[in-house]
Amino acid sequence: MPYLEDQTFSFYTRDVGAQLTPNATQKTTLIVAGCYVIIIAILWHVPVLSWISALLTVGFHEMSHAITGILTCATIHSVELDPDEGGETRMSGGIPWITLPAGYLGSSFIGACLIACGFDTNASKIACLVLGVFFLFTLWWARRNWLTWILILGMSGLIVLFWLVADSVALRYFILFVGVMSDLYVLWDVIDDTISRKVNSSDASAFARICGCFPSQVWGVIWLLVAFAFFAAGIIVGLVVFKVLASFASVKITLMGEISQESSSEQESSAAHFLPAPGSSGAMASVPLPGALIMIVTNLLWQLLL
Repeated sequence: MPYLEDQTFSFYTRDVGAQLTPNATQKTTLIVAGCYVIIIAILWHVPVLSWISALLTVGFHEMSHAITGILTCATIHSVELDPDEGGETRMSGGIPWITLPAGYLGSSFIGACLIACGFDTNASKIACLVLGVFFLFTLWWARRNWLTWILILGMSGLIVLFWLVADSVALRYFILFVGVMSDLYVLWDVIDDTISRKVNSSDASAFARICGCFPSQVWGVIWLLVAFAFFAAGIIVGLVVFKVLASFASVKITLMGEISQESSSEQESSAAHFLPAPGSSGAMASVPLPGALIMIVTNLLWQLLL
């Protein structure tokens, strides 16, 4: 048996309060997120802007229905987006008691993930790539719906634009905005459709008819609590996880076990070399992946049109 020398290991108890205490960069992100809440509340009362924001959040809602339908072996026939009527996903088969709540819960989960990614520039880039895959699936299911094409092409254009601005720092705040808007819309829509007034055609009403144990208002309250939990989890994950990741990347662990997240300047430097935008300093030393991805997406869209 090999001889092992005595080694001393030190373990430090990390304070949960210290982990959840935002640093300067995170405080800025939280302040921006709070401003987004006010801005989104105003947008919902502006005719054209409210229509656009509702269309985007309805897209996440219907996409969640469709993806869950595929995972439960359903056949997706079509996806329609309507900011006034709430959209509709037509499918056959699957498991209704899973696919029905997936609209609200899935879109709130997507919003929470985007909020968490909004705390880090590199994570926002990865979130955009995942969104791009979801957009392609949505275009395939809703290829006859011109509103869907306008929405997704517009979103894709904004993503490309913000990716190219200031080493993609603007992309982080855009992803944060989309995440906050998605979660807020879920909270508002659940209250409006299932709690404050009963809508017979809502997901909660259909779910109540299938289960039969609770009325739609009760299911609406349950879904509302879950949506709140996702919203809070997105913020907590954004505050804690990227501190840990930054500590592994830069080894910034103090003797007391406290961990600090990357500063804004460090995030900019890291983002400049992670999936760099074409023409940036980081792109000179690596393959311009965003440009290649844009070409791939463009070719796929062209094939869909044909």
